[in-house]
Amino acid sequence: MKTEKVIDHIVNWLKDYITQAGLEGFVVGVSGGIDSAVTSSLCAKTGLRTLCVEMPIHQAASQVTRSEEHIAQLKRRFANVSDVRVDLTPVFESFKGQLPETKDDAFLDLSLANSRARLRMTTLYYFAGLHRYLVCGTGNKVEDFGVGFFTKYGDGGVDLSPIADLMKSEVYEIGRALQVPDAILAAAPTDGLFGDSRTDEDQLGASYDELEWAMHMQDQGKQSDDFSGRQKVVFDTYSRLNRINQHKMKPIPVCEIPVNLR
Repeated sequence: MKTEKVIDHIVNWLKDYITQAGLEGFVVGVSGGIDSAVTSSLCAKTGLRTLCVEMPIHQAASQVTRSEEHIAQLKRRFANVSDVRVDLTPVFESFKGQLPETKDDAFLDLSLANSRARLRMTTLYYFAGLHRYLVCGTGNKVEDFGVGFFTKYGDGGVDLSPIADLMKSEVYEIGRALQVPDAILAAAPTDGLFGDSRTDEDQLGASYDELEWAMHMQDQGKQSDDFSGRQKVVFDTYSRLNRINQHKMKPIPVCEIPVNLR
């Protein structure tokens, strides 16, 4: 990948988009992970106003530290970058306190995790509306269009997606070129939505390198029977996630009324 040229291309794309929209800048949720670090850095390089928003909800201290380090170095390098911290932990706890008790808790943790993401989306759009900014998505290609590893109307609720055509490995390459802090580059990817130490790989059942490989294999028309051992496990894992999460990747289905029924 021609890293510097890709960076310039994304930065110019962001500037063109905001100009056409007639708005003032970008708002980015910063989590302490590589995707949000790269996205916020790209927005900063446009020279346009870039608001980095921290939104901890029972967040691990290491994630908070990485977010703070990244934002601090961005502000040192770019005069157009500002930040705000909104502690959503009490909001989340209040929300939970209003929910009816349930005995069917098989999906309780996941439902609450997705609720965290949607509280963050609401917060980002508050600031976007306040300042006439656009909410900048942080999803990469394998997450957004491979396995659908995002929350519908949570981190998937954005105005534009500057890194969604980059594989995770390419995001890391861009991150190194953009001087993303080493602590973020070295950290195991995690969505931080469960309040524990589980990583993306724990949830997905495969590493991003493995999922990228499977995505390429599927694009080449390969089938499960073409593989054995770990490769077969990974390919089947990717295929299952890709299939069950199509509802996230496709436009909302509309029931069209036939002309003869009107």
